[in-house]
Amino acid sequence: MSQTKQGDSVKVHYTGKLDDGTVFDSSVGREPLDFTVGAGQLIAGFDEAVVGMAVGEKKMVRIAPEQAYGPHNPEMTLQVPRSDLPADIQPELGMQLEASQEGGHSMVVTVVEITDESVTFDANHPLAGKALTFEIEVVDLG
Repeated sequence: MSQTKQGDSVKVHYTGKLDDGTVFDSSVGREPLDFTVGAGQLIAGFDEAVVGMAVGEKKMVRIAPEQAYGPHNPEMTLQVPRSDLPADIQPELGMQLEASQEGGHSMVVTVVEITDESVTFDANHPLAGKALTFEIEVVDLG
């Protein structure tokens, strides 16, 4: 039985959980995830976890933040005076907004704190700083 290796096209079903058991993503009930092993399309820890797996094989792997979305970077939070926000935006905790950067690039930011004077936005990936546990099943290789 052949095993996955770098450069293989592979299809997997997965369920991703946080340490508290919360499911943050899953392919169950959808099409399997199709990607090329080692092509950098996924977080490094997930990519590495499927190497050596065979079709039909299941595995559970816990991925440290450094091999997932990286550590939470406090420099990627920004406190903005409420008076600087567009008038049509009423911020709520957890709200995600698209913010434009110099050079025309945009990024998604999440509202993490609101006071009478300011709003704090976090541009870190929502899973930054978190260890992720994945249940992975290889369903096709080719």
